[in-house]
Amino acid sequence: MLNVFKPYILAFIPIFVAIDAIANIPIFLSLVEHTSKKQRQKIILDAVKTATSVAIIFMCVGKLILTLIGVTVPDFQVAGGILLFVVSARLLLPNSQKSALTSAHDKDIGIFPLGTPLITGPAVLTTTLIMLDSFGIGPTLVSVILNMFIVWVCLFKADFIMKIIGPSGTRAFSKIMYVLLAAIAVMMVRRGITGAFLK
Repeated sequence: MLNVFKPYILAFIPIFVAIDAIANIPIFLSLVEHTSKKQRQKIILDAVKTATSVAIIFMCVGKLILTLIGVTVPDFQVAGGILLFVVSARLLLPNSQKSALTSAHDKDIGIFPLGTPLITGPAVLTTTLIMLDSFGIGPTLVSVILNMFIVWVCLFKADFIMKIIGPSGTRAFSKIMYVLLAAIAVMMVRRGITGAFLK
């Protein structure tokens, strides 16, 4: 029974780490600070729809694009792993947070910057494509949808979550997620190098 769910669990965790829904809560609250409840709900819906659409579209056509330009899966694993490591390292450093994008206060903030690149950014796209190759379309698609549902819940209950864990708890959780993301990046590079040499 456990073997049936194992691919889903293994695909879910890296995508969960890459999305890091908790870290987006303070950014989301700063973006919607002066909006009404109705506007906030629309922004959340726009963000989740945009993030989900971008992830699924890239999941469907990303591998085809790589094939057309002659990039192999091990190539992408190495490049993607390096990219993820750089992203996670930058996010671990002081004054390098995603909040640099929070200056956009307009009616489309649910699409940009919240939907993409804050929720679905390079780390999520890279991770999704690698999970697709590792575990297939079923587990990857289910993992993306489940993670986007978690994002929706986190944004919808953002005020409540912030009251419970506070800004310090949010930052601590995010740092742990970034370390895990760096570890996943190293694993991807290792698998890519191994795959290239074992061909």
